[in-house]
Amino acid sequence: MRAVLDIILILLQLYWWVLLIMIIMSWLISFNVINTRNQFVAMVWQVINQLTEPVLRPIRRFMPNFSGLDLSPLVAFLLIFFIQSIIGYYIYPAVIRAGI
Repeated sequence: MRAVLDIILILLQLYWWVLLIMIIMSWLISFNVINTRNQFVAMVWQVINQLTEPVLRPIRRFMPNFSGLDLSPLVAFLLIFFIQSIIGYYIYPAVIRAGI
């Protein structure tokens, strides 16, 4: 059971990095530092969007409109931190005490 929890924590951390990459890339694209006409950039951007949209889309439905400012990644970061904290503080110690 501890191995499963470790894998979940690793996946959450990897998704945290994917969200961070998405935020940085969106800034770089917005300020024309990188261009989506470049085939490699377009491919990376498409993969990043396909990974993040299933999580961010439901969050965006409930968030109020902040005139073009997308705060859904911030909410996703908080959710990831919350899930990691629950696993670290409550579930993981209970699994260790139970000896599973």
